Amino acid sequence: MHSDFERYKLFSRRATILLGGQALLFSGLAWRLYDLQIANGKRFKMLADENRISTRLLIPPRGLILDRHGAEIASNRQEFRAVILAERITDIGRTLDVLGDIIKFDRSERARILRELKRRRRFVPVAIRRSLTWDQVAQIEVNAPDLPGVRIEQGLSRLYPLGNATAHLLGYVAAVDTSELTGDPLLQMPDFRIGKNGIERSYDLALRGWAGAKQVEINAHGRIIRELSRKQSKPGNKITLTVDAKLQKFAAKRLEKDSGAVVVMDVHTGDILALVSSPGFDPSVFEQGIDRKLWRTLNRNPKAPLTNKAIAGQYAPGSTFKMIVALAALEAKIITPSQTFFCPGYKQLGTSKFHCWRRNGHGTVNLQRGIKESCDVYFYEVSNKVGIDRIAAMARKLGLGSALGLDIPGEKSGFMPTTAWKRKAFKQPWYPGENLVAGIGQGYVLSTPLQLVVMTARIANGGIAVTPRIARDEIVGRKIKDRVPKRFPSIGVSERSINLIKTAMTAVVNEPGGTAYWLRLPKKGPGMAGKTGTSQVRRITKAERARGVIKNSQLPWAKRDHALFVCYAPYDAPRYAIAVIIEHGGGGSRFAGPVGRDIMVETLKLLPPSGPKKRSEKPPRPKRRAAGEGNTTKARGG
Repeated sequence: MHSDFERYKLFSRRATILLGGQALLFSGLAWRLYDLQIANGKRFKMLADENRISTRLLIPPRGLILDRHGAEIASNRQEFRAVILAERITDIGRTLDVLGDIIKFDRSERARILRELKRRRRFVPVAIRRSLTWDQVAQIEVNAPDLPGVRIEQGLSRLYPLGNATAHLLGYVAAVDTSELTGDPLLQMPDFRIGKNGIERSYDLALRGWAGAKQVEINAHGRIIRELSRKQSKPGNKITLTVDAKLQKFAAKRLEKDSGAVVVMDVHTGDILALVSSPGFDPSVFEQGIDRKLWRTLNRNPKAPLTNKAIAGQYAPGSTFKMIVALAALEAKIITPSQTFFCPGYKQLGTSKFHCWRRNGHGTVNLQRGIKESCDVYFYEVSNKVGIDRIAAMARKLGLGSALGLDIPGEKSGFMPTTAWKRKAFKQPWYPGENLVAGIGQGYVLSTPLQLVVMTARIANGGIAVTPRIARDEIVGRKIKDRVPKRFPSIGVSERSINLIKTAMTAVVNEPGGTAYWLRLPKKGPGMAGKTGTSQVRRITKAERARGVIKNSQLPWAKRDHALFVCYAPYDAPRYAIAVIIEHGGGGSRFAGPVGRDIMVETLKLLPPSGPKKRSEKPPRPKRRAAGEGNTTKARGG
């Protein structure tokens, strides 16, 4: 009896403990269910959806770039791409062998594909080749049974209709580097491209557009099951440039056999109508990723195809600088237009001789004839009297010596020396002989073709400080606004001095004896004014002069003189200015002049000058040739 009671008590106690434990367990379970489904139900539902639903960005179409007439000079084109999925391939090596016979990729490209396949999940497609031709697409489709896991996809790539002609102007797009990541998820997408140079880089944010998004349902392995929703991307903004596509193409074609640059500019608005650097390059190769061999070839080319010579090439301006020296002397009242100097073919300064390009000299020379026939001795005399500091001040008024702020990356400032700079840089005074060298645009003086066209434009428009512009639109953040037309101030040079220079530049082209007389335009059309220039890249020794100066054609290319030419037209109502540089071309009249003349003729044909003539646009008519002045029709000087 006692034992039965004891057993009952023991059982009851155990049953109570067990029931208490079960009650506690179910209470905890109930609390956890309450916490999951009621207290934090919304949060856990969102986390579950995030595991099930993936939001993926849609790359926006890049904005178009248009010329001044609305013609597309950078657009997008539909392209075919080959991609490969590892999960559908049993023998990757054999598949790549078959594919390699169709699209011809090398070992490095094959190694890159294999690396990508190892790094990514087997169901994630890996890009093999972009911009497939229609024949390649057709061959891949025909050989589909032998290419399991290979498929064709469509996308957009950047198209440059003018190719090399706009390479330096527009730049190019390429994949995003690690250093360029800003936290924007769009930049991390493998197919996204950003502007790396030229207009593409300057206006990259505005051109990028706004990404769209799609929501897809995925399984536990990340595979897409279905698309749930889609918000389309918004294309980038259109950018309208000031350039004329036809003129740009013509200028590039005219310059294609030379190494150099051409800039065409409206002298009143500052609109850049053409900007060409030669040789060019194919901008499309950078989008797909340029191979090392081509990159080395471009970098080692002595003609520097990757450099935009129009804004970053810095050259001694040679005789094109003589207008600046003359203006500095006229404004300082150091010379008068009728004052003369005698040129025997050289100027003696101490024990040194400074030679004129014409060995036998020009005889008695005044201002107009000094510019017209480009007499070096005349400008030796003038520069020695006016001094480098006044020359430098005038050069800056005309746009030399500092960057002009064009909306293209990489613009150089050139260089304009002064006595203070020489003292600081070399702890030496400025010597009189350096005045003479600077007076003919040599020595330390450096300028870019862009600066030379601005100099020419400011002379042509009567002394207005016009600045260049390449885009008609203004970018504020990522928005585009119409650019308000600028009112340019005066450079502070008298109209009389400007008109004297314009008259002399008109004589250079339109009077017998002028260094560019043979380049004059047809009589029935508008006339052109200009100035030739030849800048040395090597010192001519005394021994060479004694036995006769070696011709440029007899020298290695890199030691030949640079050829320059600046001009504007019409000379009686200026509208357009042009600057040309032919690297190591030789004489400016012979090599750069014809390029400038042909491009000016095309400019006047494509964009006929119109509108009322302004007072500042009227230079005095060229004077009749004075007795005793030269009568050669093809000048040799610079």
